[in-house]
Amino acid sequence: MIRSTLFRGMRPASAAAPNTSRWNSSQTLLCLCAAAVFCAVPAASQVITVDTRTGTVTNTSTGVTVGVDRRFQQIQPTSVPLPNSELDAKTRIELIRVLQSEQGFAMRPFPRGHKGLTLIANGKLEPAGESYLNMVTNEGLCAKPGDRVVLTDLKIEHGKIIFELNGGPDPKHRFLRHVQIGAGPSMNPVVQGDDKEPVGARLTLAFKEHIPELTGAQVKALLAPLISFDVKTPIQAFTDTLPTKLKDAILNHHVMVGMSIDMVLFAKGQPEHKTRETEGYTPFEEWIYGRPPQEVDFVRINGNRVIRVEVAKMGETPVIFTRDEVEGLMRTDGTPLMPPDSHTRTVALGDAERNPDTQAPAAPPTLRQPGETLPAADKQNGPGVMKPVQFPKPKPTAQPGANPDGEPEAQSPSNVPPPDTSQTAPPKSSSAPSSQQN
Repeated sequence: MIRSTLFRGMRPASAAAPNTSRWNSSQTLLCLCAAAVFCAVPAASQVITVDTRTGTVTNTSTGVTVGVDRRFQQIQPTSVPLPNSELDAKTRIELIRVLQSEQGFAMRPFPRGHKGLTLIANGKLEPAGESYLNMVTNEGLCAKPGDRVVLTDLKIEHGKIIFELNGGPDPKHRFLRHVQIGAGPSMNPVVQGDDKEPVGARLTLAFKEHIPELTGAQVKALLAPLISFDVKTPIQAFTDTLPTKLKDAILNHHVMVGMSIDMVLFAKGQPEHKTRETEGYTPFEEWIYGRPPQEVDFVRINGNRVIRVEVAKMGETPVIFTRDEVEGLMRTDGTPLMPPDSHTRTVALGDAERNPDTQAPAAPPTLRQPGETLPAADKQNGPGVMKPVQFPKPKPTAQPGANPDGEPEAQSPSNVPPPDTSQTAPPKSSSAPSSQQN
């Protein structure tokens, strides 16, 4: 006889399945009801929407849209005409011969890592925006915008062309490094030696169906948003990746607050003098360009950014720039975060002088707030009058024999002898004295 025992809380499979589906349906209904309740309540907080594809951040309460760094935004798709014929063996060999070991300049940051970037032919870049920035942050940087890159190798597969930049992101003999050959306890690895860590990148050019019959010039045109194969100087390759205003400032040798160290070096070159100082708790480097009587520029750098620029000319008051003008230009919208007006301030050197005829004296410090009156406030002791602080005068310490002509010092109670109680005073009569009669 076979007996089946079911503990409390256990059901057969046939009975448990409907209950499970009923429980899942109840959970879904509760979630929908909670969402409806939250949607019915008017939202008092701000709602921020982040587009993970483009990296655009939108504040729905104010309608303000702020983009990420323009170096990580979505590219503008190309419009290169592609033939319908498929790539044959002859064109394949010609394409490898033209593109292998070709050099160009990076127009966008290239991250390391096995996956790399994927560019759709005449399409968009994947990833873009926040995902692109996270890839660079997690995997590391292979090439900055303006750096020279080399197409070390390329592989043509079904529907895509894979480019290895600067040696590629994978080490040589990636799988053979895990193989060892030997007999008995002695085992020797197949790959001997330790190579350096790879610092290259990978770029995949993907097509929708098949790879058309392309030439080397057409492939370079498709890669133009990421790699420029034109003949340029290093400063031209670097400034072509920047906005127009920032590009003109570098070509005119002008330094702006918010520039990186690379921008300053391309604009002004190496400084003549460098000093390291600390203001408050902020360490910085002061780069000095020029010598008197010519114009002298003091560029203050903290980390990798310019935080202050001071321009000093002979016989003129130095002009100091402290407002960041580059951060807004590097955004996707291309507009500054703050209006350009009143971005300079003049600092007077020396002691501050006051004109008594036109300027009122500064009010003395007070703990009262503006407009505050106390019930028992004295007009003479009000906040408008400040009197000097008087301290009590300390008494000199008395020393015996220091002043013989002065009054005798009073004896302390401890030195006073006790009164003599052996002799008693005569008793006083309570009656008044009688008058003598003649």
